[in-house]
Amino acid sequence: MEQMDVDVDMSAKPSTSSSVIDSAASAQSNKPKTNIMAAAGTVASITISLHPLVIMNISEHWTRFRAQHGEPRQVYGALIGKQKGRNIEVMNSFELKTDVVAEETIINKEYYNKKEQQYKQVFSDLDFIGWYTTGENPTEGDIKIQKQIAEINECPIMLQLNPISRSVDQLPVKLFESLIDLVDGEATMLFVPLTYTLATEEAERIGVDHVARMTTNESGEKSVVAEHLVAQDSAIKMLNTRIKIVLQYIQDVEGGKLKANQEILREAYALCHRLPVMQVPAFQEEFYTQCNDVGLISYLGTLTKGCNDMHHFVNKFNMLYDRQGSSRRMRGLYY
Repeated sequence: MEQMDVDVDMSAKPSTSSSVIDSAASAQSNKPKTNIMAAAGTVASITISLHPLVIMNISEHWTRFRAQHGEPRQVYGALIGKQKGRNIEVMNSFELKTDVVAEETIINKEYYNKKEQQYKQVFSDLDFIGWYTTGENPTEGDIKIQKQIAEINECPIMLQLNPISRSVDQLPVKLFESLIDLVDGEATMLFVPLTYTLATEEAERIGVDHVARMTTNESGEKSVVAEHLVAQDSAIKMLNTRIKIVLQYIQDVEGGKLKANQEILREAYALCHRLPVMQVPAFQEEFYTQCNDVGLISYLGTLTKGCNDMHHFVNKFNMLYDRQGSSRRMRGLYY
C-alpha cells in the first residue's frame, strides 16, 4: 500500500519530482572527479628495488626547504636508476625546480635537462625512471605532474614520502605507477600502488648506518654525525665569545676605560700572529699546489671512467668477434 501511495503522489506532482531528478543529475555531472586511484584489483606491472640513499635525499630536501621557508612545503625531484624488463632499481635522486603558473605547478624542463647531463657525466649507466614528492596521499596535482613527467619518460613511477608520519612499523614511503583507464567514458590517468623491497650495497650500507644511526627509544641517543656537529658548534661559539672578550678589552684600553696590561696585550698580539697571512708568496705557492692537486684528481677520475668504458667496449667486441668466428667455423664444417 505504501508503494501505491508513492506512485500516486509522484503522478500528482510530476514537475516537482522531475526537477529534483534533473537537479540531482546535473549536480552529479558537475561534481569534480576526485578518484585518482585505480581499482583495488588492479595488478602492478613492475617490481621496485629501492635504495635507502634515495629516502635520505628526499628527507634532506624536505627538511632543508622547511628550515629555509619556516614552514613545511611540498618538494619535487627526479629518480634515477636502472630498469631491466619489469624490474626497476631506484638508486639515486636529484632535486627539480618548479614554477607556479595560475596555481598550477610546472616542472622546469630546462633545469632538468641541465641536471641530467651533469649526472650522465658521472653515472652514465643510470637513467631517468620517475619522480618523487612529499605528502600523505596522491592528489589531482600529482596527476598533473605525472602527465608532465610522462613527456620525458613514457612510463614514469612516482615515489611519495610522508616526512611527518609517526609510524614506526613501516617506512612512510609509497610508490605508484600510472595507467590510462576509461572513467565515465573518458580516458583518465590513474595511480596504481606498487610494492617495493629495500636494496643496499656494502658501501651504501656502511654510510647510511654511520649517518642515520639513531635510536627510536627514549634514551635520547644521537648519531655520531650529530654529536660531532654539536661539538663543532659549541667550539665555534666558545671561540667567538673569547674573541669578542679580547676585542672588547683592547677597545676599552684604547678608550681609557681600563688600564693597559702588557702581558695580556702581548698574548693578544701573539694570538693574532698565529693566523696565516694571505698575501705572502708561501701561501700563494701552497694554494696553487692544492688547486693543481684537485685538478689532477679530477683528470684521474675522467681517465678512470674512460678506461672503464674502453674495457666494456673491448669485452663486447671480443664477444661479438668470437660469435662471428664460431659461426664461420660451423659453416666450414658443412662445406
